[in-house]
Amino acid sequence: MVAMPGRWFGFGFNQFGQVVNRRECEGDGKVLGPVAVTVHSLGKAGQWPSGGSCLRKLSPAWSHTACLADDGSIYVFGFVDGRPWQQMCISNQANQGCVDILSSEKYLFMLWQDRVECRDIQNLSTGEVKGDLIWVKQLKEGEKQCTALPLIPDGYVTTTLPFYKPLAPQLCTRKLALGSEHAVLLSTGFTVYSWGSGRHGQLGHGGVEDETEPRIVEALHGLAMAEIAAGGWHSVCSSVSGDLYVWGWNESGQLGLPAKSCSEEKHRKTPQQKRLSGEVSPSLSEANNTVIKSANKITGLGDSNVFISIQAFPALLDLPEELEVSKVSCGSRHSAAVTREGKLFTWGWVWELAQNQQLGDLLSYHGHCFPQCFPEHTFGDSSLSWGSLFQAATNTWAERLFSRFLCSNSGCVG
Repeated sequence: MVAMPGRWFGFGFNQFGQVVNRRECEGDGKVLGPVAVTVHSLGKAGQWPSGGSCLRKLSPAWSHTACLADDGSIYVFGFVDGRPWQQMCISNQANQGCVDILSSEKYLFMLWQDRVECRDIQNLSTGEVKGDLIWVKQLKEGEKQCTALPLIPDGYVTTTLPFYKPLAPQLCTRKLALGSEHAVLLSTGFTVYSWGSGRHGQLGHGGVEDETEPRIVEALHGLAMAEIAAGGWHSVCSSVSGDLYVWGWNESGQLGLPAKSCSEEKHRKTPQQKRLSGEVSPSLSEANNTVIKSANKITGLGDSNVFISIQAFPALLDLPEELEVSKVSCGSRHSAAVTREGKLFTWGWVWELAQNQQLGDLLSYHGHCFPQCFPEHTFGDSSLSWGSLFQAATNTWAERLFSRFLCSNSGCVG
């Protein structure tokens, strides 16, 4: 079955207009359910793609979202040019052919036909690409068709200095996912590697030690993996057969495993919840609260006394009805998966604004420890299914696809 291009929907933290950039939503601060990407006209610099149908990719950061359109234009909305609730369009007037983007809170990486550029996103303005060039890497002729950010020939880009890091060619990299302090790699042989900080078990090697070089995740070795994702301090992958594996930090239920924070009825306001960006590493004292579980092997996950803070080995996570997974994605402390049937599941960190909030009020949060499926009646069309996923620190983007059967010269694909 081939999915026709559809529309992008976003939900989550919206304090800066990075999900729904409409003035009538300015006081909401959050979007609780999927809302279609629609933004007003940007004037002479270009028109926002109607309904998001022309968007090729989204790259969300904490306070803004960058989008790449089919024509190579780049759209940014949210906290832009030093102000919230702004919109910007970098048009493709010179037909330079931007083919991919990667956005962080400070930098925007743009992959062109012959180079990769890094620019300060707050110094960009509507129109053609201008502003100080922070970093650039020229691509050779044979490298142009084999690059997808963050991967680039012979290495990958990161959103912190020095921006470029090499990868050994023998890794034969297929996909790469970057977390806050670690990286997860999928090789062309469907093998998973990880490296970086391991103090929250996010590397999946069974401990909390750091790794300076890519190391095979032994617990998954021999299993063919198809998709990978890296959150702030956790990792998720799915196998070719559709099984879902999770490991790392589970403080907010981002692994879909029992978490202490999810079991408490009242919302707490602790120091880690006051880090509104979701990009500040947890303290070592938090990391030391590793695993709390019953010594009785008969005790199941439904036992209220069983809490998992750190899962240092990959754990198999079952979805309801034994559904098989086709796509995975991670935010800072939440996760999402799309099944082969097109169902969207999310779990982990949930931001909320207190009722009758006043200026300066802090956000509170709670967690959904177990995967929850979005009901089809939310959209009123069960013929639609979910496709691609992108997640930021506190919000989620998913593409709603029009699923139809298509035929090729060799027969029907179903």
